[in-house]
Amino acid sequence: MSRFNKVRASGLIIFRRVSEEFEYLLLKSSRPEGHWTPPKGHVDRGESEMEAAIRETEEEAGLRSEQLTVIDGFQRILEYNVEKKPKSVVYWAAELKNPTATVSLSNEHVEFSWAPLVKSCDLAGFPDLVSALEDCEEFLQNFYSK
Repeated sequence: MSRFNKVRASGLIIFRRVSEEFEYLLLKSSRPEGHWTPPKGHVDRGESEMEAAIRETEEEAGLRSEQLTVIDGFQRILEYNVEKKPKSVVYWAAELKNPTATVSLSNEHVEFSWAPLVKSCDLAGFPDLVSALEDCEEFLQNFYSK
């Protein structure tokens, strides 16, 4: 199946540095299953994946592009099915410039959490998202040790 027949989505794995560790922003869906994910959403017609990731982050978490620094070199694509339809989600890592910035949730989410890797992985649950968070942590550890 071509990528044009897939549902396309994108988002940002937003992190902040607290002391010597990274904390990741996860949002809990207001849907009955209440899963936790980084801010993400569908790519609109005529919109790039990065534009969608930035727009969705502002809509879902109230964080604007000028509050974030997208980290060059990290990107993960997750492929899975939702209601028997193929979906592709691309994530980039983005640092929150001010670690005390306010998160403001949309009605799509009921809760948010800033959590270190282990707790973030526990919240995320889905193996592919857990793997993306682990890859991000490893990338950031190397990126910031240079």
